[in-house]
Formats: sequence, structure tokens, C-alpha cells
Amino acid sequence: MGAADNAAAPPRGDVPQRGRGGGEPEAKEREVKVVVVDEPPGAPVARLQAQRPLAPLQVTTQAPPPPMSVASGGVEPPPQVATFQPVMQTPPQVAFASLNSRVYTNGITLCVFLVHLAAATFAVGFFVFRAVKDIVQHPRSRNAQRERSLLREWLPPVEGAVALSIVLAFAWQKAVRAWPRAMVGVILWSSFGITLAVGAMLMCFSMPATVGLGVAMVMFSIGTGLYACWVTRRVGFTARVFERAVQPVDKFRGLNGPAYLMVAAGFVWISVWCVAVIGAANYRFPGLTILGLVLSLMWTAEVMRNVANLTASRVIALYYLRGMQSSVQFSFQRALSYNLGSACLGSLFVPTIEALRIVARGLNLLEGEDEFMFSCAHCCLHVMNAIFEFGNSWAFVHIAAYGRGFVQASRSTWEQFERLQGMPALVDSDITSSVCFLTGVTSGALCVALAGSWTFATHKHYTATVSLLAFFVGYLMVRPAASRPTSLHTFFISRFARIGQKVSGDTGILRY
Repeated sequence: MGAADNAAAPPRGDVPQRGRGGGEPEAKEREVKVVVVDEPPGAPVARLQAQRPLAPLQVTTQAPPPPMSVASGGVEPPPQVATFQPVMQTPPQVAFASLNSRVYTNGITLCVFLVHLAAATFAVGFFVFRAVKDIVQHPRSRNAQRERSLLREWLPPVEGAVALSIVLAFAWQKAVRAWPRAMVGVILWSSFGITLAVGAMLMCFSMPATVGLGVAMVMFSIGTGLYACWVTRRVGFTARVFERAVQPVDKFRGLNGPAYLMVAAGFVWISVWCVAVIGAANYRFPGLTILGLVLSLMWTAEVMRNVANLTASRVIALYYLRGMQSSVQFSFQRALSYNLGSACLGSLFVPTIEALRIVARGLNLLEGEDEFMFSCAHCCLHVMNAIFEFGNSWAFVHIAAYGRGFVQASRSTWEQFERLQGMPALVDSDITSSVCFLTGVTSGALCVALAGSWTFATHKHYTATVSLLAFFVGYLMVRPAASRPTSLHTFFISRFARIGQKVSGDTGILRY
């Protein structure tokens, strides 16, 4: 409702004036008229909108434009109202890698190994048959007399060395479980002392062949002593790794069963293999034939060790990754079937790669004036480190747990190590593999002491041959028994790397 003022102002002449000496002004009435106009509802709002229109309300999800300064002549835009719409985000799902892969890994290598094993079995059987046939059917022939002499004079010391190596393997496992921290230093320095003593004994036999073997063992013992001095600061860390690695063994019954089975199978195979060597010594190309048998035995023994390694790694991995109490028998069957190809490939290349890498690292630590030679050593170290990424002993944990191929598992494991700062140096600080290797060397030297002295007392002309074979057999027989500590320490380093770094408590182990 509105009002209009229609009152007319009086004319100028009607306004009363006060003059000089004038009288009273004349009073007049003012009329005020009020007019009421009826308007429809909403008309005032419409009129206000027409006089000052408002911007329409807009809803936007974008960020508002930046404000303009008044000093620049800009007009501040009207405030915009934004609506809030909650967005439901689904939590990311963690994908667990399968631990029950049923794919045969490294099938080509598996086929090659099976063909090699069949050929080696045929060759061993053939040479054993020839030796027995010559002795039975032609007892007075030259070959029969020589084979009979070898069986009587050469075989018993070798079999005695095999039996001693089995006893040493079981004793070493028992000692590691009972005194894990003390055994690291004991093995390092006993390897130095025993190899030095056995080398001196061979040199005292005063025969050219035995003197050569004795000098080689003395040189090796000197290198072992220097290595023991070099890794003194890492002994404490490796001892703690040993102690943690053997802790879960009591939770799994029969975890030593595969290692014992491999040792028993190795004893039978080496016993038959020794008789085959006697038959091959009287066949065509004896040197080349015996070399082939030796290489075959080395590959087979390494595969047997890694089968036991994969079995222990599988049992421990399932327990710590999934909380499962896995059957040792099932893990052993899996290692002999699905993962056998990876074990064959790793057994073929890992010892060589790791040995060359150790040599390259040792040469790289030397200092001298020959810049060219040491630049070559530095280059060789980089090459061996690059090759080490594609083949290392740490891969066996991933092979056992996830069923991956050897090369893929090696790269995956090493990439995980490189993601953690300082982890490669921490891995290199662990000397468990070296300790297990020196255990085999020490056992081989003790077997040489037994077989060499036995042969020297009975048949001197066989002393060097029997000593060399006794060392070879003693080393190979102990290595499968050392697979359990190696596999357990490998799993703990790869799974609990940060814990191991915290447990070490000595940053000096990361320096070289």
C-alpha cells in the first residue's frame, strides 16, 4: 500500500509579508489530501527487482575466480554459494601374491637337468658294469688286475672319507643349533688352522703331487686367515643373524628331514660313483670321462642342496607370511616338482657368480700405482654387480614362497633390497654363505687328513689322488647339511631387513 501527497503550495503573492510597521499576518488553512491506491501482492518486490536486478544464483564445483582489487578498477563479483557433495571412496584393496603357484619354473633348465641325470645314471651304471664284468669274467686280464687293485687300495679310504663327512655334517648341524653365535668365529678360525695343518701334512709326504696339493692348501689357509681378519667387524652381526635364524626350527618337526635325506642319497650316489670312476679309468679317454663325471656330480650335489634349501624356505615363509603350519613333506614334494627347474638353474650359475663377485670385490679393495689395472678391477666389479642382480642366492626365498622363475626372483629380491636405503650394504655385511662354504672346506680338509694318511701308510702312490677325491667328496657331502641355516638366514634377511639393521647395532659393518 502506498500514499501520494497532492497538496498544492500557495502562490507566492499569497504569502503574508511583514513590513515595517505592518499588522498581523492573515492565517490560511493548508489542505492535505491522502490517496490510497490498492496494488496486487508482490508488486513492491517486482518494482524493486526492476529498479535493481539481482544476478541469478549459480552452483559450481570449480574454484571461485581470484578476487579483483578495487584499486585496479575491478568490481568484486557477488559471492557464490557452493554445495557440498560427499564423495565415497572405496579403500584400496591389497593384492596378496599367490603362495600356491602350480607352474613349473624354468622348464628348459629342468629338461636339461633331467636329460643330464639320465645320461649320468646310464654312464655310472655302464662303468660299474664294465668294472665288475672285467673282474668276474677276466680275472687275469690287465684291466681286471688294475681294477681289483683300485677297489682294494683306493676305494676304502675314499669310503672312509665319505662316512666321516656324514658324521661331520650331523655334528655341524647340532653345534649350530646349540651354539649359533659362537660357531661363526669357530668356523672361520678352525678353517684357517685345519687347512694349514693338513697342507703342512701333505707337504711332509715329500712327493711331488702331494707337495703341490699341500702348497695349494697352505695358500688357501693364508687367504682364509686374511679373510677372517677382514670380516672381524661383521662377525657379531652374522652371529646375531645365525641366532635368529635357528630360533623357529623347534616349531617345525621334521624340518631337518629333507637335509638328512639328501645326505643319505648323496652317500649312496657317491659310493656308486666312486666305483664308476674305477671303471672309467680303464676306458677310452679316461681323463675326459672322469672330468665329465666330476662336473656331473658337482651339479647334482648342488641341486640336492638347493632342494633342501627350498623346502626349509617354503615352510618358514608360509609360517611368517600367512601364519600357516605347512607340511614339510608337501614343501619337499613341491621343491622336487614345481621348483626343481629353478633349483637346477640356480645351482648352475650362483656358485660361479658369487665366487667371481667376491674376487672382484677383493681386487677393488686393493690400492696401487697401476691405474689401468685397478680401473679394470673397478669395471669388473660393476659388471659382476650387474650380473649379480640377475642371479643370486637370495632368489631361493622368492622361488619357494611365490613359485617364480630364478631370474625373475633374483631381480625382484634385489630390487626390494635397493628400495631400502643402505640395504645392499647390509646384505653384503652378512657372511653366512661364506661361513657355510668354509664349513665344507674344513670338513673336506679333515677328510683329506684321514684318507691321505691312510693311503700313505698303505699305498703311497695313490696318496695324491685319494686326498684330492676325499676333499671333493667331504665338501660335497657337508653342503646339503648346511642348507637349512643358509635358507633360514636368507629368509630372515630378505623378510626382516629393517629388524636386522636395528639388531646389528654397529654401523661400522656397513663400511668396507
